Amino acid sequence: MLPLELCYCNTRNRLKQPPTIVKQSVKDYIVDPRDNIIIECEAKGNPVPTFSWRRNGKFFNIGKDPRVTMRKRSGTLEIGFRSGGRPEDYEGEYQCFATNDLGVALSNKILLRVSKAPLWPKEVLEPVVVTEGTPLVLACNPPPGLPPPFTFWMNSAMTPIPQDKRVSMGLNGDLYFSNVLIKDAHTDYCCNARFLFTHTIQQKNPFTLKVLTSRKVAESTPTFLSPSGTESSKMVLRDEQLLLECIAAGLPTPTIKWFKKGGDLPGRKVKFDNYNKTLKIINVSEEDAGEYVCMANNHLGSIRHSIFVQVKAAPYWLDKPSNLVLAPEENGRLVCRANGNPKPIIEWLINGQPIESTPHSPSRQVLGDTILFRSVQMGSSAVYQCNASNQHGYLLANAFVSVLDMLPRMLGPKNQLIKVIVNNRTFLDCPFFGSPLFKNGQGSGLDGGHYRVYINGTLEIKRARAEDEGTYTCVANSMLGKAENQVRLEVKEPTRIVRVPEHRSAVRGSLAHFDCKVKSDPSLPITVAWSKDDKPLSLGWSQVIPCFYADRPDAPVELDLSDPTARSVRLTWIPENDHRSPVTGQYTLYMHPGRWQNLSTYPGDLNSVILQLAPYANYQFRIIAINAVGQSQPSRPSPRYLSNGAAPDAIPRGLRGWGSKKDNMEITWEPLLNLERNGPNLHYSVWWRRNDLGEGWSNVTTVESKHVIHNTETYMPYEIKVQARNEFGQGPESNVVVGYSGEDKPTDAPTDLQVSKVDSTKANLHWKPVDLSSVQGEFKEYRLYYWRESSLVPGLVVSKEKKTKGFYSIVAEPSGILSDLVPFSKYKMFLVVANNRFEGPPSNTVDITTKEGVPDAPKFFRINRRTFDTIHLEWDKPLEPNGILIGYQLKYQTGELVGRPQLETLPPNVTTFTLRMPDRSTRYKFYLSALTQVGSGEVYAEESPHFANEGESFYQVDIATQGWFIGLMCAIALIILILLIVCFIKRSRGGKYPVRDKKDLPLDPVDQKDQDGSFDYHSDEDNKPLQGSQTSLDGNVKESDDSLVDYGEGGDGQFNEDGSFIGQYTVKKDKDETEGNESSEATSPVNAIYSLA
Repeated sequence: MLPLELCYCNTRNRLKQPPTIVKQSVKDYIVDPRDNIIIECEAKGNPVPTFSWRRNGKFFNIGKDPRVTMRKRSGTLEIGFRSGGRPEDYEGEYQCFATNDLGVALSNKILLRVSKAPLWPKEVLEPVVVTEGTPLVLACNPPPGLPPPFTFWMNSAMTPIPQDKRVSMGLNGDLYFSNVLIKDAHTDYCCNARFLFTHTIQQKNPFTLKVLTSRKVAESTPTFLSPSGTESSKMVLRDEQLLLECIAAGLPTPTIKWFKKGGDLPGRKVKFDNYNKTLKIINVSEEDAGEYVCMANNHLGSIRHSIFVQVKAAPYWLDKPSNLVLAPEENGRLVCRANGNPKPIIEWLINGQPIESTPHSPSRQVLGDTILFRSVQMGSSAVYQCNASNQHGYLLANAFVSVLDMLPRMLGPKNQLIKVIVNNRTFLDCPFFGSPLFKNGQGSGLDGGHYRVYINGTLEIKRARAEDEGTYTCVANSMLGKAENQVRLEVKEPTRIVRVPEHRSAVRGSLAHFDCKVKSDPSLPITVAWSKDDKPLSLGWSQVIPCFYADRPDAPVELDLSDPTARSVRLTWIPENDHRSPVTGQYTLYMHPGRWQNLSTYPGDLNSVILQLAPYANYQFRIIAINAVGQSQPSRPSPRYLSNGAAPDAIPRGLRGWGSKKDNMEITWEPLLNLERNGPNLHYSVWWRRNDLGEGWSNVTTVESKHVIHNTETYMPYEIKVQARNEFGQGPESNVVVGYSGEDKPTDAPTDLQVSKVDSTKANLHWKPVDLSSVQGEFKEYRLYYWRESSLVPGLVVSKEKKTKGFYSIVAEPSGILSDLVPFSKYKMFLVVANNRFEGPPSNTVDITTKEGVPDAPKFFRINRRTFDTIHLEWDKPLEPNGILIGYQLKYQTGELVGRPQLETLPPNVTTFTLRMPDRSTRYKFYLSALTQVGSGEVYAEESPHFANEGESFYQVDIATQGWFIGLMCAIALIILILLIVCFIKRSRGGKYPVRDKKDLPLDPVDQKDQDGSFDYHSDEDNKPLQGSQTSLDGNVKESDDSLVDYGEGGDGQFNEDGSFIGQYTVKKDKDETEGNESSEATSPVNAIYSLA
């Protein structure tokens, strides 16, 4: 759909449009505590939207806080601290609501946090003493900031610590020494933290490093300083940056190499930093998941560490809902599709409210990620929100559904000519506006075959052909009217060089002939030009256009495999013609599983490489050559090759033990990938034993990725491990993992539940605990069920929905505090104990009554300016009175906040108030709160609006209806009419009033005093055409001879003190003056009065 701001043919009426958020602050919003806080929210719509905010899920009363203001005609909040206050008090989650008569649009939930730059904790660092050749880690541990600080190491002279393959800083900020040398002994190793928002640098106390020497420094094999162990895991979100780090110790200093099991590192996205110790992958995708291995080696040996990378994803759009314009009785749909890992949950809202809580509409049907609309009616316009969320984030989109009843209209240029190249994909645009929607074409069935019509009116031709030339008509038909537009399409042949120049050898001074044959569309002019050594060659008869003749290389041939080993094979091939552009690179492709994949890249001058393979896998290879023009076609496949088998290298991942029933334990793990099997007949050996009995291991061999142990006792710990095997041997064993058998229902209930210290919103709970052995599983919490039975306010209906709250406590006398209760209400509650699967029997039920509290804010508070000198206020009682209302308290003072505020106390049955204004231009601020015996409740603040246009109208009506004003205007009009009639009579008699002869001296029609003191009575209004007049009064039309210009305008006439003219008038009469000039509108009394009015 096109934007709804476009105006229809009647320009006086703007289309009504639901609100649309056009600008908002980022979701994670970190602000500088030294600046004012600005939270942006801008929206468009017609009528102009009004704005409100929620903070931490509750209504944010902006008028209640003098530090918070909202920009005019905007929802943007500004929070200032000139008069005091702490920015930290305003941290929280904010959401903006833009509202007009047609719906409510929502901003994202904006998490506002204040930047923090905490000081480094004071500490005394003892000197670090190490022996030469041993590894060392100097810990930085910077103070946690928001955002986290950037760390770096320097000495006392503010010179960076030199870093190399042996000494470097890790991702955590620590300084790593693979081996310490004598030259490392210094007294000033300082870690520095730079905080971005405050632009400050904080320095940790310096380390003193002392190195003990020995006669002979022993060499050592590599070990890992970071990370520890043989394997670790890493989770990264899609489209973020993956950083993997391996830092090794050893003497000589080890070198670090990286590779990925079962495939290649993503060459275009991968980068190695920190002397190969850090692997960086940008814009991570799901294909980047897997096992990454870093290997550290020196001449004494090597060591490996496996990092298992999981790629999750916050929700991202597949099909974002877009605005929908429908006509009465028309059908439509909103689609909201998002993907992520885990799969996001789709939730629909209408005007900010969950769709389930809104009244049912027979024209609307919700089908998961789609809402269908059938036979919509006028008045059903609304703004729909789609929220797609998972544990890693959320997406929120607003899409309005606007039901309009209006004529269609074409918006594109008329009779457009489009030229395209044959066989190219072509789009013919037909932008439109209007409702109902229309179909493209003239009923000739263009939608189908190699045509496709989009909902926005665009016609796609998948491959333009010569027979597609012609005129296309886009037609919009509806019951209200019809609109159409035409587009002319011409299909042209491409310009090609069909014969390229060939290499020539010629004797100096002889003739050399080069051919360059070009084919093009006959209807288009063509020019041919030459270049020599990449410089234009001017022939004197044509423009300069280079004639290129390089082409892609031919595919390599005769692929051959040789020198097979357990995990490699040599691939050899013969390069073919490079077509005058040298081969710069070559790709190796392999077939697995069932599709060709990139294996590795090599320089263009090689024709034999050794390929690293996985054991026991079928391979077939192809080669692609690359030059400056492009890639060759893939070569013919090599002979098939089955690599030798080997024992598994991988350890099954995800090992866990858990009970699906109270008397069993399921041991599960992730099966090995196909490339990790390394041989046939893959199976798994599983071991388990009770953790608390010290018994021997039980084991079983299975081909599945699960084994169930039956007849276990309830919730007992087991040690478990797993190992993969195949025909060539057994792989490494996994680490021992502790699992638990199944849980059962708790048998005991908490007893003696008591409640004390009950106030209006809180209550203290006490109970006697259960024996933890009766939980029959992992103790999770004591779970309190409570519900609001009734309100003590007469006639107030409450929801009896049960709520829960958990208390984790294993002390001898557990207790807890239940908060967020509603004042002046009766509650019931009981307590159960819960494990991960079941709840136990309930405790005794307790009744409590909360005390009376202060009421909530009034349900609404409206301000209307009913008459010229009064303001009328209206409100409604609070939704939650929290007690017996005894009245309302209204404070008000002028908008400039000068003087003492006025206070009005009103009875509870009064919900209106009229204020008489002594000065009609004064603005007021009002503060309204409800009262109970406890005190006044939440304040609802409002400010009287400017009412600029309305006020102007009041002033006009008020003055125009005053008797003195009407009389004055009538007298002025009568005097002017008499004067003009007298002038007209004098002029028609032909009388002359000579003062000076100005016959041939016209004056400029400007309303200002001339240099000689005369005045021109033609105003700018006289030069504008009057509605309904037949002739123009601007300067382009010749003045009639009876114009006031001829009556002394611009002459030397002077005024007496009484205002009369001195001297006489002269009259200018041209010979060609006609009778028609006599009736010119310039001298018409009626038109003159109109002009002056």
